[in-house]
Amino acid sequence: MATRSEKEELFKTIWSIADDLRGAVDGWNFKAYVLGAIFYRYISENITSYINKLQHDDGDEGFDYVTMSDEDAEYGREQLVDEKGFFIKPSQLFCNVVAKADEDKDLNQHLSNIFREIEASSIGSASEEKVRGLFADFIVDSSQLGGSVGERNERLAKVLKKVGEMPLSDNITDNRNDIFGDAYEYLMKMYAANAGKSGGEFFTPQEVSEVLARIAAHDNPNIRDVYDPACGSGSLLLKFSKIHGVDNPNLKYYGQEINPTTFNLCRINMFLHNVNYNNFNIALGDTLLNPAHRGMEFDAIVSNPPYSLKWIGKDSPILINDERYAPAGVLAPKSAADLAFTMHMLSHLKVSGICAIVEFPGVLYRGGAEKQIREYLIQNNHVDTVIQLPANLFFGVGIATCIIVLKREKKKDGNVLFINASNEYVKSGNKNLLKQQNMDKIVDAYINRKDEQYFCKLASNENILANDCNLSVSSYVEAEDTREKIDIKAVNNKLIEIVNKVEDYRKEVNSFVLNWRE
Repeated sequence: MATRSEKEELFKTIWSIADDLRGAVDGWNFKAYVLGAIFYRYISENITSYINKLQHDDGDEGFDYVTMSDEDAEYGREQLVDEKGFFIKPSQLFCNVVAKADEDKDLNQHLSNIFREIEASSIGSASEEKVRGLFADFIVDSSQLGGSVGERNERLAKVLKKVGEMPLSDNITDNRNDIFGDAYEYLMKMYAANAGKSGGEFFTPQEVSEVLARIAAHDNPNIRDVYDPACGSGSLLLKFSKIHGVDNPNLKYYGQEINPTTFNLCRINMFLHNVNYNNFNIALGDTLLNPAHRGMEFDAIVSNPPYSLKWIGKDSPILINDERYAPAGVLAPKSAADLAFTMHMLSHLKVSGICAIVEFPGVLYRGGAEKQIREYLIQNNHVDTVIQLPANLFFGVGIATCIIVLKREKKKDGNVLFINASNEYVKSGNKNLLKQQNMDKIVDAYINRKDEQYFCKLASNENILANDCNLSVSSYVEAEDTREKIDIKAVNNKLIEIVNKVEDYRKEVNSFVLNWRE
């Protein structure tokens, strides 16, 4: 596995390359080319390594798929599509294309053909839906790359060559070595930071992802599947993979994403993290209106759905009868679909499962329909824990968000644990970060489930219902008074002392004035 210093050096190189190559292309759009090139290199090296190992294990030590003819390679097409989900001819491998990129006057067209053939190789196979459209955002004829074919090819060649120089290829088949995935996620993070809300919409900081994953997997050693109904680029699912999936190669990942570009990024991210196509099911579409996994239940659910998203709500005559929303007897308001996502996730949770959701704080205390939904959740003992996170953790979101932990199975104690983690952070530039000690403190409090002054407090469902169904952490966890304590008695004594001194001075002055007049 790559060391921390190796990763840091790699990340510096990646960002310098991306910054150098952007040129006239907007940074947020240009990510498609940098990330697409990384993906193209990854699948090329992954399939090469896979084939070479098979041949070397059979005794052909000198075999190298890179130098094989396209004709001879065809014999293995069916097996590769079955095992990897796609097929790449030797001539189409990243390294072979890069070697001729500078002299290839038709580079853009050749790349277009290669990407089309890679995707087409899966047609009729089990992987077809997982591979279709993976290169859709790598538009080789875009005017953003240049005004002429020559300019576009020059820039494409530069991208490919720079990506080819990245030190990424050690132990490419090792599931524990996710350097490609780390490189990808780093670029996503940096583009999100520079793009503001447009990037932050689908990037969850890794530290928050880890907290969610650890909570959702607690005391559940037999997790077979994890789900995110607003999966974005897949960072939450893949953090779950890193923590719980390394020793569980059969763990299944399910998600849905409404944005086509982000949907593609998520699928690419799965491949980059060496998740086999048989082990993930990422769907494109509107989760709230057209759920792709209706009827399915999952061991773990982790999600950071869009905050205060507008949706059709009560304007649709059928949604109130939807099995996901009907139990609460009311729909989330049209102006804020937060609790619609919450009810959706609860309906997809196994009885023994755990759901951990990042929420906008308003859902904890707002009235109207949202209060009614909270009342349903509390009365039915589904709210397990509420965690107040520090402010300024997310890109494009300065406010303090929260985590709501839900369970289908009735809690025996009938209590909700409130954790005030608003001060559990360190400053890093203009952002706040959860360090390891901060994450450990939050998760340990969740596991131990005990009162701790100024940090966590158990409150009964009855008390919460009596408190207007308010789930705000500050309503239950007393805030520590950090103001300087003042000894009133000592202050009064000091004032008396000062007053007496002033009186003594006044007498002295009066005496002096009288003596002077005489």
